Amino acid sequence: MIHFTKVLAICTVLLSQVLGKERPNIVFIMTDDLGIGDLSSHGAKDMTTPNIDELMKSGCRFENAYANCPVCSPTRAAFLTGRYPDMVGVPGVIRTHRANNWGYLSESAKTLPQVLKSAGYHTALIGKWHLGLVEPNTPIGRGFDFFKGYLGDMMDDYYNHRRHGVNYMAEGRKRIEPKGHATDLFSDWAVKYIKERNAKEEPFFLFLSYNAPHTPIQPPQDWYEKVKKREKGIGNARAKLVALIEHMDEGIGRVLKAVPEKDNTIIVFTSDNGGQANVGARNDPWKGEKQQMWEGGLRVPTCIVWHGQIRPGTTYDGVSMTMDWLPTLAEVAGAEVPEEVDGQSLLGGIQGKKDTAIDSRSLIWVRREGGRMYLGQDYYAVRQGPWKLLQNNSREPFQLFNLEEDPGETTPVDNNKVRRELEQVLREHVRNAGFVPWQGRVPDLEKVE
Repeated sequence: MIHFTKVLAICTVLLSQVLGKERPNIVFIMTDDLGIGDLSSHGAKDMTTPNIDELMKSGCRFENAYANCPVCSPTRAAFLTGRYPDMVGVPGVIRTHRANNWGYLSESAKTLPQVLKSAGYHTALIGKWHLGLVEPNTPIGRGFDFFKGYLGDMMDDYYNHRRHGVNYMAEGRKRIEPKGHATDLFSDWAVKYIKERNAKEEPFFLFLSYNAPHTPIQPPQDWYEKVKKREKGIGNARAKLVALIEHMDEGIGRVLKAVPEKDNTIIVFTSDNGGQANVGARNDPWKGEKQQMWEGGLRVPTCIVWHGQIRPGTTYDGVSMTMDWLPTLAEVAGAEVPEEVDGQSLLGGIQGKKDTAIDSRSLIWVRREGGRMYLGQDYYAVRQGPWKLLQNNSREPFQLFNLEEDPGETTPVDNNKVRRELEQVLREHVRNAGFVPWQGRVPDLEKVE
C-alpha cells in the first residue's frame, strides 16, 4: 500500500506542474553580518542604499526580526531546515579545520530546497554556503538543483576567493576560478539565472547569499573613493564598510531589475546576524553586536515583497526568527512542511492577521565556540513575551531583562518567577539538543581541493 504522505507529495508535484507560473517564484536574499543600523532605510546617515530601501517600502517591513544566532552557520542551518540550529547539529560555526569546527549539518534534516522541489520548484543557491565542504553536505548534496558560489565561511580576499589558501568557489560540484569581486560575481550570476528561469514554466527558488559585508572589508577602490569624497570627515574603516554595503546594494538593484515588473515573484531580504562593531558596523538602536546575545547581535533588517499579495508600506510587528521562513515559504508554495520543524509560518501575520501562537511562543538562541573566551562551550538566550534571559559566554551569569520596559537591555531585573520559567524552557531545549551530534566528517585542509 502506498503511504498517504507519498500520495500527497505526488499530487502536490502534479498540481504544481499544472499551475506552473501561477506559483510564485522566490528570490531570498541573505547578507552576511549586515548591522540593522547600516541601511539608509534604518537610519544610517552616511550611506545610501536605494535598492534595499525600495524593497523595504514595496512590501512588508519586519520590525522585530531576529536571526537564529549571532553568527553565520547556525542561522543558515536554521533557515534551510526550519529548526533550531543545534537541533540539526549546527550549534556553532562550521570551519575547515577539525580543531576549530563546531557543527555538522545533520544528514537526516530535510532542507528548504528539498521541500520546494516536492512542489515542483527549480532550486538554486548562488553565493555563500558555509554548511559543509564535502558530500553530502554540499548545496547539490542537500537539495539544490543549481549551485554557483562559495562553499566556505569567510573569504580572505574578495578577489581571489581563497580561505587558508584554498579555492572554495564552485559550480555544482566542480571548483572554478572566476575573475572579479565576489559581490559582482554573485549579482551577475543571479541575474543570469533569473533571466534563464523566466523562460521556463516551472517556478524557481533562488537563495542569493552574499559574503558582503563580512570581513575583510574590501570594497572596490572606486566605491571607497566615492564614499570618502561624499562623506566629509568619515573615518577610513567606516568608509570602507559603507562602500562595501553600497556596492552590494547596487548589485541587488541589478538582480531586482531582472525580475519582470509585477511578475509573480516573492522577494525576501534579511541578514544572518548583527554587524561587527570593530570594523565600523552599527546596530543602532540596539545594544551589542555580532557574536553577542544582546539585541544588536540578533536583530536583523528584514522585509518581504509580493506584488498583489502583500500591501506596500506595511509592517509586521510580530517576533520572527530565521527558521520561520521554511514553513512560510512552504505554505506559499503549497508544499508539505516536515513534521519536526521548529519555525512557524508568518504568512498570516504578514498579511495582517493576528496569530496568538506566534506571539506567545518561547524562543531560544545558542552558540558554541572555541578559543579562550568560550572554551568549546555553548551560551544562550531565551525570550518569551517581553522577557529575555541571556549570557554572552558560558562562564558569566544569566541576566534577565524586560524588553518592553528596557529595550536597550541596560538594567537587569530580579524576578525569580519569570527566571525559573525561562530556565525550565532552556533546560528542556538543552536536554533535547543533547541527543543531536554536531561533530561529523570534517576534512583536513590539505585534502580539500
